[in-house]
Amino acid sequence: MERSGHARLLPDDVDTDQIIPGEYLNTIPEDQLGEHVLEGYDADFPERVADGDVLVAGKNFGLGSSREAAPIAIRNAGVAAVVAESFARIFYRNAINVGLPIAVVPGITEHVSEGDVVRVDLTEGRVENTTTGKSFSISPLPDDLTEILEAGGLVPLRQRQRTAEREAGRGAGRNEEGE
Repeated sequence: MERSGHARLLPDDVDTDQIIPGEYLNTIPEDQLGEHVLEGYDADFPERVADGDVLVAGKNFGLGSSREAAPIAIRNAGVAAVVAESFARIFYRNAINVGLPIAVVPGITEHVSEGDVVRVDLTEGRVENTTTGKSFSISPLPDDLTEILEAGGLVPLRQRQRTAEREAGRGAGRNEEGE
């Protein structure tokens, strides 16, 4: 699984309230959360982020609440991936569960500037600043997490699995004539 895009830099300790301010959680539909991504950090950020961008953050990205709205807002803003020096544990898992590719790269912020092109390959275990040629090895994601991301999240994966199970069950015990 590979993603590539222009870097949008963020500091250490960006919390979920900065990623998606609480005022939007019960007032707009989930598919509109991306229109307000990182407004709590910078009111102009939603206008600057472009489809396919890669967020490059410092330490402890996504700390705060356990709500899934934060990675959903990032995903719905069209962000291709998030690379950070470290993530809050619950944010990391929520990101995977909603289909948002993420990678931990200690020291990444020292080697990426705003607008650099960053390529993230979670299968091969590599993050590269293609603008400067600096490359980082990371642990490839386990197959089960890659499967969740490729499906677009845990819910779409389970829906596909249930559909496949139902379809397999319909064919069980039938002869060539369907009897």
